[in-house]
Amino acid sequence: MNVRPKKNLGQHFLNDEHIASEIAATISRAQLPEDAKKYADIPVLEIGPGMGVLSKYLLETGREVKAVELDSESVEFLAKLYPQLPVTEADFLRLNLADIYPGEFALIGNYPYNISSQIFFKVLDNIDRIPVVAGMLQKEVAERICSRPGSKVYGILSVLLQAWYDCEYLFNVDPSVFTPPPKVTSGVLRLTRNSRTELGCDPVFFKKVVKTAFGQRRKTLRNSLAPMIQPDSAALGSRFMSERPERLSVEDFIELTNLLKPQA
Repeated sequence: MNVRPKKNLGQHFLNDEHIASEIAATISRAQLPEDAKKYADIPVLEIGPGMGVLSKYLLETGREVKAVELDSESVEFLAKLYPQLPVTEADFLRLNLADIYPGEFALIGNYPYNISSQIFFKVLDNIDRIPVVAGMLQKEVAERICSRPGSKVYGILSVLLQAWYDCEYLFNVDPSVFTPPPKVTSGVLRLTRNSRTELGCDPVFFKKVVKTAFGQRRKTLRNSLAPMIQPDSAALGSRFMSERPERLSVEDFIELTNLLKPQA
């Protein structure tokens, strides 16, 4: 084959077969947490398959696998290498996921570093459609998503994703297994839907509270949330006002949201 994909889309292509097989296995029945094994047979959507090193192992599982790839040369390359893999040439961030799978599916990929956070915000818009997410991204971003309250890297994505998912940081990946090698270490994570069916507060206002709080994370919540606090708000007398946002758990943020905007 003389067609090779371009490498100018913010993505570093994985070239290590062993690592690829380990990433694919993160969504296998054997490795999924006990309460997530019910998702072991749902279809899989791979983001940014590039040269197909991860696709190979996903196809070997026997599950239905589809892919989304932005680069036309990669799409052409994959069509020749894996004709059995349906590849949609599109920007995942602009895609209507119902056009790919009408029901539930697992999301996986070697996520482009420059849009990885945006990918996970899109996951949040599709929590009922995507019960399992796994894959590789920049280590710092993966650690942030999986961090716990009190951590210096705990932030917006940590809270918003952990409200709906159990987040696990699985293992590091060295830069040497990529083409071209990135300047940072990568990390593999897995997210599986938790048992929450309702947030228990206004979800839009919840997201606003979290984003506003972490927008000035060095300030106490009394100061960072000041524009959102009414003079007679019950939040003013709460235990949260003297705290900084990284000290609050998901449940704390839900409680705080209801204090700032009580449910009707």
